Amino acid sequence: MNSHWWCRLLLLMILVWVPTGATTASGSVVVLTVNDAIGPASADYVVRGLTRAVTEGAQLVVINLDTPGGLDTSMRLIIKAILASPLPVASFVAPSGARAASAGTYILYASHIAAMTPGTNLGAATPVQIGGLPGTAPEPPGPPDAPTTDKNSAPEPRDTLTRKQIHDAAAYIRGLAQLRGRNADWAEKAVRESLSLSADEALKLKVVDYVANDVADLLKQLDGKSLNVAGQTLKLSTAGAVLIDHAPDWRTQLLAVITNPSVALLLIMFGVYGLIFEFMNPGSGVGGVLGGICLLLGLYALQLLPVNYAGVGLILLGIAFMIAEAFLPSFGVIGFGGVVAFVVGAVILMDTDVPGFGIPLTLIIGMALISALLLMALVGMALKARRRALVSGDAGLVGSLATVTGLLPGLPMSGWVQLQGEKWQVQSNLPLHLGQQVRVVARTGVMLDVIALDETPPLES
Repeated sequence: MNSHWWCRLLLLMILVWVPTGATTASGSVVVLTVNDAIGPASADYVVRGLTRAVTEGAQLVVINLDTPGGLDTSMRLIIKAILASPLPVASFVAPSGARAASAGTYILYASHIAAMTPGTNLGAATPVQIGGLPGTAPEPPGPPDAPTTDKNSAPEPRDTLTRKQIHDAAAYIRGLAQLRGRNADWAEKAVRESLSLSADEALKLKVVDYVANDVADLLKQLDGKSLNVAGQTLKLSTAGAVLIDHAPDWRTQLLAVITNPSVALLLIMFGVYGLIFEFMNPGSGVGGVLGGICLLLGLYALQLLPVNYAGVGLILLGIAFMIAEAFLPSFGVIGFGGVVAFVVGAVILMDTDVPGFGIPLTLIIGMALISALLLMALVGMALKARRRALVSGDAGLVGSLATVTGLLPGLPMSGWVQLQGEKWQVQSNLPLHLGQQVRVVARTGVMLDVIALDETPPLES
């Protein structure tokens, strides 16, 4: 009887001290680091990092953010993963001097916790055209005579598609702000007017929730806070929590390298040159294997990036012309046309102005010069081969000198010679003898007609 009483008292104490509907979080804190433009590699890294944190039983995921912006599709993949995460996600703009510009601002607004360190900034979230989809890089100011709705507001772009993209982006970030209870009006201004804020200003305007010196300071401020995550109230217990830093693994690093537009273009060129080498030297295998791998990796990278398909077509056409130059006697016309097509295609290849996703003009010119030099070398070799005397076939046989190596029994005017690595039967209008020098004057089927250069037979001992 007494034991039942003590059990009821213990249960009553638990119900008093633990709020109904709230769960105290326990576990480690996972730290992910994004310090470059938002692209396919960073999206894959964050999505897999959130999934891994769930399996490890973490109570919080902190994304250290320092980005100039990025691709719209990659940004939305990250935001979808954050919104669907069963764990709270804190986006922390750090260290000092970092920024969460453009796509970073959207990610900050989508996170359960938004924090910045002193000396950082966020904003400038106006979209631009990216492959037919809205992007997240700042748009250049409109023309001075563009119509405005307010004398203090930025000019409204007159292009219908651009207006649609801006309205869509403004509605998107406003929805994220309302979901997290942050300043929706400023978020919309960041899209429409490309505004930016420092850390202290963002805290005052309720754009972010905390300003902290580092991750440890942020976790100290978050300790004991309650959050609504996936419909459940979760109470954080971050004081003294174990920090687990998940750095980008080899897969993320490889994806980051090959999805760099410059690297993708180089991979395609290396792949094409490798295949050309294999076609010109069949059987070596090295050019075919390495060329095929590079070409497939380059094409895979392009399908992940916002490319202009006219640029892709011109690059492929230029490559086809350069390959054709190695097999057709055009003496450079087709090849140099291919170089021009390649340069134009490379210049217009990337259909975006997002920082970090352009191809330097110096790289394009350098690759074009290398291709031109290779073509000039091919043309030079072709001209030399054209002027060179034939040393094979009938033209190479006629006029050649040979030595009689054997005689046919009973046929003193017929014998054998070794010529061009083969044994030939010869016939002459005069008797032949072993070791005699003869000159080929004609070929009749498998028989060579020769004349003797030395008609004096050797003396018999």
